[in-house]
Amino acid sequence: MTRQGAFRSAILDPAQPMPPDLLDGRGGPAGRSFSVYRNNVAVSLTEALEQTFPVIRKLIGARAFATLAGTYLRAHPPRSPVLSRYGADFPDFLARCEPLAHLGYLPDTARLERALVDSYHAADTDPTDPAIFSQTPPEDLPRLRLRLAPATRLLRSPWPIHGIWRFNTQEGTPKPPHRSQDVLVTRPDFDPLPRLLPRGGAEFLSAITSDLPLGDAMERATETAEDFDLSALLGLLLQDNAITDAALDEEAP
Repeated sequence: MTRQGAFRSAILDPAQPMPPDLLDGRGGPAGRSFSVYRNNVAVSLTEALEQTFPVIRKLIGARAFATLAGTYLRAHPPRSPVLSRYGADFPDFLARCEPLAHLGYLPDTARLERALVDSYHAADTDPTDPAIFSQTPPEDLPRLRLRLAPATRLLRSPWPIHGIWRFNTQEGTPKPPHRSQDVLVTRPDFDPLPRLLPRGGAEFLSAITSDLPLGDAMERATETAEDFDLSALLGLLLQDNAITDAALDEEAP
C-alpha cells in the first residue's frame, strides 16, 4: 500500500494505527493531532449522510445509523470534495447490507432522499411557455417532443416510498399503503418536491425522457392505465416548471 493509501485507510478507520513518521505542524509526532483530525473527518462524513438521509436515520435509529455510517465511510471514501455528493451509492450499500435485509424498503427510500438532494443541486433552466400547448393545432400535439428540466428525477419502486417519506417528514400523515409507488421529483422554485404519480405516469415520463414524442408516450401510458389523464400530468409538469422545451417533431408522421 502506498503512503497515501495508508494515510487514507487510517483516517477512515479508527482501528488502524497512525501512519509511521507522520508529523504535526511543529515537526513533532502527529499523535493526538492525527486522532483529532480522524475524528473530525468521521463526524463530518456522518453528518453529511444524516443530512442527505434523515428518513433512513429515523427509520433505523440514530445509533444504528451512526454505526452504519462508520461501516459505509470505510468502504466508500469520498470521491469528491463536495460533501453534498457524498453518499451517492449509499442506497446500493443498504441493499447489500444483510442485517437490514428484512427492511426491504430502505434502499428505495434512500434513493428518493438522494434524488431530492441531487435535484436541489441540479442546473437551473427556464421553463417552457405553457402557451405552446394551446397554440399547437390538436392534430399536431402527438408530434410534440418535451424536454424535462435537469432537476426532475423519476423513481419506480415496489414499495410505497412516497408514503414512507411523507409519514416520516410531515406530521399527521397517515401510514403508507402497502403497495408500489412511482414518484417524480420536481423543483418548482428552490426546494425539490416528491410527487406521487398516477398509474401510467411513470411509463409516460420514461418515454418522454427517451425522447419519444407525446403521442408515443401517451400510447405507452394507456397500455398500463386506460384511464391515464394526460392533461392532469401535463398540468403538474407545467405547474412545477418541469418542462423546459416543447417542439414539434418534424420526422414523426
